Amino acid sequence: MVRLNEIKDSEECTVVSLFAKGIIRRRFQDIGIVEGTKIKRLHASPLGDPTAYLVRGAVIAIRSADAYLIGVETN
Repeated sequence: MVRLNEIKDSEECTVVSLFAKGIIRRRFQDIGIVEGTKIKRLHASPLGDPTAYLVRGAVIAIRSADAYLIGVETN
């Protein structure tokens, strides 16, 4: 298992665990980031943070500190 912020551009992964608590955990769940969700890293912003991810057909920007709270397995 690695953290979401560690995967490379164009790499796909599957969520295995959420380490977030409280409101950020709820926000992840609201946008569909739950165990078993497939995520693809698209690209980082010009300054490196946040990074764009493809989640259930929607492009979502997630800060590196928040992406660290998502445990994934690469496909």
